[in-house]
Amino acid sequence: MIYELLIMGFIIVTVLYAVAVVSVFYAVVYHLRNGDLRVLKIRRFFELIAVILPALSLCIDIGRYNDCCNDTAIFSPAHRLSVLTLISLSVLAYFYCSWRKGMASPLLEILVNCLLIIGIVMSCFIGWQIGTWPGGPFIILPPNLLVILVLIKNHKMALEHLQQQETSATGWLGLCRKIVLLPGWKKVPVLLLLCAPVLLILIGVLLLFGQQPDSFVRAFTDTYKQGFSQLNAQCDNVICPGGHFLCTVAAKGHSDLVKPLRSGIRGGQPIKCNRQLLVANAFEELLEQRLPGLHRPIRALYNKVGDFIHRYYGVFNNKWVADLVYLVMKPLEWFFVVVLYAADRKPENRIAQQYMDWNDRRKLREYAN
Repeated sequence: MIYELLIMGFIIVTVLYAVAVVSVFYAVVYHLRNGDLRVLKIRRFFELIAVILPALSLCIDIGRYNDCCNDTAIFSPAHRLSVLTLISLSVLAYFYCSWRKGMASPLLEILVNCLLIIGIVMSCFIGWQIGTWPGGPFIILPPNLLVILVLIKNHKMALEHLQQQETSATGWLGLCRKIVLLPGWKKVPVLLLLCAPVLLILIGVLLLFGQQPDSFVRAFTDTYKQGFSQLNAQCDNVICPGGHFLCTVAAKGHSDLVKPLRSGIRGGQPIKCNRQLLVANAFEELLEQRLPGLHRPIRALYNKVGDFIHRYYGVFNNKWVADLVYLVMKPLEWFFVVVLYAADRKPENRIAQQYMDWNDRRKLREYAN
């Protein structure tokens, strides 16, 4: 029941986010055609979804740690605070700029615009860290488009308001005013340069909370199996426990029904393999290679099923229960076969290679070629 509710909630959130994405693209097209940003005002709800949901999705990383065998951390646990703080400040800067009624002081204008630009750059790194298409772009593109629209709005507002004021301001105030009034093609490079002191100040504050000067970099690199991970070698030769999943259970049923074909190796341990198990693992391998962004959430959900089976493995180890699981999984097996034959040039080779010893798998590939 809990997993059904989770799946239903995931579907609802995905639909809402998809509608928000459509709304964002409509706002962008409307602005390009009419040069008017007022279209955003009637879509506050979708604006909230398009910005808040990607930011909140990063919160699932809180509590995770670097793990070679299960859902590993997106950001290094020791340096995660730096990234989450910077993203939070960028989101606050966005909503301040989007919902405000008038101009702020020139210095505050520079600060919020720098935070918006930092947010765009940081989100691009996050998109690469969490995976390739469609995961990364689907998450980061809509909020980044909204941030660009807000930067355009800020620039137009500055030109309208500051040009009407006195031009005699001197010192730091006068310099800030000149920066705010620069043409767009000059203003963006200047703001990019000013992002450096903003980051230095933020790093200084985060040092008080146990972060390191290079935490913004190490949050991405001190991880396993992510886009910028530099610690993948630590997972070499790690034998992962577990293996208590549906198709593995089904393969332990009565041999006349489940028809075991051969033994296999999983996590360094021998397992019994039948056609259904090999097909399911081949399908997952294909999904991971072709659609890694879709594979990640499906794998996470399936791992929860495996944890449930592991807790009650005494029941699932019964041959009659295994037979029932095998029959329930049969339609999925047929679906996996159809996908494999439609998307893979040599589906049977892929199926045959599952759970083989590495040397045997290499020899089979050489023989097939």
